[in-house]
Amino acid sequence: MLPRSNPALLPRDRVLVIAPHGSYRTAPFLAAAKQLNVDVLIASQGEHSIVSDYVQGLHVDFQEIEQTIATIVAEADKQAFTGIIGTDDVITELAASIAEKLHLPHNPPQAVKIAQRKDLARLCLKQSSVNIPAFDLLNINKPVSQQAINVEFPAVIKPVALSASRGVIRVNTPLELEQAVERVAKMLSKELHVDKSLRENVLLEEFIPGKEVAVEAMLNKGELEVLAIFDKPDPLDGPFFEETYYITPSSFSEKIQQEIKHTVLQVCQAYGLREGPVHAECRINEKGVWILEVAARTIGGMCGRLLSLGTGYSLEELVLLHAMGKPVKANPMQSAAGVLMIPIPTAGILKRVEGILAAQRVPFINELSIEVREGYELLPLPEGNNYLGFIFAEAPTAKEAEQALRDAHDCLNIVVAPLWKIGGDLTAIN
Repeated sequence: MLPRSNPALLPRDRVLVIAPHGSYRTAPFLAAAKQLNVDVLIASQGEHSIVSDYVQGLHVDFQEIEQTIATIVAEADKQAFTGIIGTDDVITELAASIAEKLHLPHNPPQAVKIAQRKDLARLCLKQSSVNIPAFDLLNINKPVSQQAINVEFPAVIKPVALSASRGVIRVNTPLELEQAVERVAKMLSKELHVDKSLRENVLLEEFIPGKEVAVEAMLNKGELEVLAIFDKPDPLDGPFFEETYYITPSSFSEKIQQEIKHTVLQVCQAYGLREGPVHAECRINEKGVWILEVAARTIGGMCGRLLSLGTGYSLEELVLLHAMGKPVKANPMQSAAGVLMIPIPTAGILKRVEGILAAQRVPFINELSIEVREGYELLPLPEGNNYLGFIFAEAPTAKEAEQALRDAHDCLNIVVAPLWKIGGDLTAIN
């Protein structure tokens, strides 16, 4: 592990963090930069934000890519950056392009684009030896009945450029497919930050049964270091695919874990990814390891906190150090840990969450955070993109960590006021 030196004696590096306004990944990177004695400048569309780091940062328009690149390069000419980080899927390609221009550690922009786009990713892997579902691409502006569909049911429909399981729906019949396409089309019509061409197409792929895992890893010059493999103990069979429990270490055998690592590395090589964080989703069944997704970014939400339990560094510290050309090898996690992404039970207005103190007293629970304020609207999947909050556990074994999370969740009573339409307006009924 890289020893921590006296910050006062070190020259200060400067990193550019490119982030959508309101990204939940920004704060952890700021905290990591402070820990590492690194200066950070945020580039975002947050000119009118009430958050000082956005207000004092570089104000750009992500819809004007060339102008944004020129603005950032001009800023680098004034004071050099030692690393570039893109926090979210919609930013990673831009960050790679800028890092390439500034000769900083980066992935090829085209490789990042493939990882960010579900349609390009599937097409890239079609001729590879990696297990992927059979798939078709559908145009949501054309009747489903007029399009060639080769995928057998059950199947899963996915928007090509959204993350966090948004718009992902299992369909078992042609009628369910038509209904799902209509639902997703309505949702995509509101995603104005997504390019119009990407809002017109969806991926339809066969449903792959099996147990699911998430993989968090780092690439350094094409070498893959797996930081953790997280089991997802709850079945993810649809109709929607809300993730809840992440538990590590994995219960899969060392042989299967090596197969998971090898498969993820194969995908990275196929895409052309060589540097930085990797987040992968895989399914495992009797036919082997199946790739659902490999993204060139960190894990979502606050789940990256799990990794600091064993590595000695937070996930964001590891990413910052790598972006600055100072990669460190993380120690494997020594204890079992888990997180529950608290699911949103129903649509409506959050009134209150009861039982928090009881949940915090459950053995092995070390943190519980409610991220949605009382009075705010809750919107579950497939349209929603937020969790109510997070519960973290650390225990001697993975089973104990999982049970602690389940016991803590059972303590919570989430009170939601339903929304009714009155005269065309949404109103909460108390």
